[in-house]
Amino acid sequence: MQKFLDRFIIAVQLSGLLCVWQPAIVSASTITIANQPTQQGDISFSYGPASSIRYDQKSGTFSVIENGKTILSNCFSKAGINGKLITSTAYKNISYNKTLVTDGFGKGVKHTFTLTGNNLPNMVQVFYTYPSHKGYFLVEVYVEGKNLKTNYMEPIAGNMAAIPGDTRSLFVPFDNDTFISYNSKTFKAPLTNTSAEVGTVFDNKSRNGLVVGSVEHETWKTGVRTIAKKDRANTFEVWGGYTEEAVNRDKIAHGYISGDMVKSPKVFVGWFADWRTGMEEFGKANRIAEPPYIFNWTKPTPVGWNSWGVIQEKLNYDKAIKVADFFADSIPAFRNGNTAFIDLDSFWDNMISGGWEGDFSKLKSFADYCKSKGLQPGVYWAPFTDWGWQGGPNRKVLGSNYTYGETWTKVGDVYHDIDGARATDPTHPGTLQHIDYVIGKLKACGFKMIKIDFLGHAAAESSHFFDPKITTGMQAYKKGMEHLIDQLGNQMLIYAAISPSLATGRYAHMRRIACDAFKTIKDTRYTLNSVNYGWWQTYLYNYIDADHVVLSTESEGANRARMLSAVVTGTFITGDDFSTHGQWSERAKAMYQNPEILKIVQNGKAFRPVEGNTETGTSEQFTLKIGDSFYLALFNYGDTDKTYTVDAKRIGIEADKAMKAKLLLSGSNINNTSSVLVKAGDAELLKFDLNK
Repeated sequence: MQKFLDRFIIAVQLSGLLCVWQPAIVSASTITIANQPTQQGDISFSYGPASSIRYDQKSGTFSVIENGKTILSNCFSKAGINGKLITSTAYKNISYNKTLVTDGFGKGVKHTFTLTGNNLPNMVQVFYTYPSHKGYFLVEVYVEGKNLKTNYMEPIAGNMAAIPGDTRSLFVPFDNDTFISYNSKTFKAPLTNTSAEVGTVFDNKSRNGLVVGSVEHETWKTGVRTIAKKDRANTFEVWGGYTEEAVNRDKIAHGYISGDMVKSPKVFVGWFADWRTGMEEFGKANRIAEPPYIFNWTKPTPVGWNSWGVIQEKLNYDKAIKVADFFADSIPAFRNGNTAFIDLDSFWDNMISGGWEGDFSKLKSFADYCKSKGLQPGVYWAPFTDWGWQGGPNRKVLGSNYTYGETWTKVGDVYHDIDGARATDPTHPGTLQHIDYVIGKLKACGFKMIKIDFLGHAAAESSHFFDPKITTGMQAYKKGMEHLIDQLGNQMLIYAAISPSLATGRYAHMRRIACDAFKTIKDTRYTLNSVNYGWWQTYLYNYIDADHVVLSTESEGANRARMLSAVVTGTFITGDDFSTHGQWSERAKAMYQNPEILKIVQNGKAFRPVEGNTETGTSEQFTLKIGDSFYLALFNYGDTDKTYTVDAKRIGIEADKAMKAKLLLSGSNINNTSSVLVKAGDAELLKFDLNK
């Protein structure tokens, strides 16, 4: 377990030079400290085999060079301190030292620039480089002084070299609420694109691209802005303190942090030959920088069922038992690790009598019945919401002596309402005691999975939190989620539904990639937009999920596409009303027990998109390599048949590998894999067996 020492600086004036000593992030390995104060001038250091940073101590700016080409220039840091903006370019004196460090990223070097003078609080810019094996660096900025207060800290901003070709700037949502989508925007002047937490600018043809984003989410919400300008250099900026109601739901400015030292989020910066590799490295970096708070899931990839797909508010004990019977008796091969999860979504309280303080025995009976059938019982809850807020503020919060009005998240003179629910303060003892009560009941029933929902309500900026040490929405989210995970312990698989995309990585094994999706080809297309541009989260979580797959009475082609959308996301959660017989039950028997499909699901990782320039919002081709097998998923969202050209190089098959393939959904072999016909509103999955 890494330990983070409180950072401090001892400054001694020697011969006009400022010598700085800083402890680094430490692990069990030995840390070597090397002080190297320097004269004013240029300092260069590498962060990869052909990558370097050049810092100009005279101007307080730096450049990033890749293969001899400057890709970022005139870069600087900035912070809003006590109501005034200060930049690294405003300082008179800049000293430098480097420290060898071993942390979760491996062996690297910590480069520290300390900026002083001009009656400004000290600014400290810190770069972390891992030259032997990382194609990126990390950067953060500190400001030191007395009684500092800030809600804006920008570790890096500057000019960006033009990326020729079919250039795109990706909008990444903060969460997966309100059916928000990713958007790969054409990066041509004039364009300003502001993305949440991470951004990338890339050429879709060559796939060369820049990836920048925050790997820390426990204090700040981060914005990434890229601007294409006419007759001037394109620019970018990455800052902590980003709020925008349409993106991260906040109606007020970001909360302030204060003290004698304030720190920005740590930012990932990398240039990659393939932007997709860059996004995957970014996902992995987040999991390293903020390791999971939750226990690691080492059991097989989850598969199963959730009641919200069709049954929804009609959920009752008899229906739930019949669904369990269907899975046990009618699709016994739909398993991974010899089991499947049967998850009760909202309205499971239809099974308790006397209210939430009443009799839970029928709910426990359901859980026991699932286990008797070799299945795992699951349940649902939204721990940071008040759905009955219109009933007034004086209702008692179950499990506490507080009223709901006391727990509501304050936003000025009003409250934080979204999706029909009112947010409750995740630092308030009433909210936390309510969690203790409900989770205690669900654990006692014996549930082995929980779907937690509307978590974004806990991340809202507030004008006042109950805990005075908490001043930002992400700090509140951390406190509430850690308390929830502490109560859950190690009993359940934890699945996050609506939630912040990156900050939730510490608290969930599995996360839904988009918002509610059900049965149509339109639902499939919507879901796959998030897979197209958010597949890299498969490296942040144990699993990402496509939501409940519903067959219903849709066409067979729509059924295939919806099922395949789950497979390419990485897991497989179904959603039909299997308590009754219909077309959907017969289709499930035929489709859900396909051993070739289940073999892919066992792998548990999302497919990669082939293209990133989708004018329609979603790629039609996704790929994955497992051992000596290579898979290509094709989706036709249109209303006419379409023939797809399969370019082996473009999809990632090496030139000397065989191009023999099998169509897994139709079950036939094909000899000519250069073109594949997919019918309207349908999908196909090709499996290539590669020569070693």
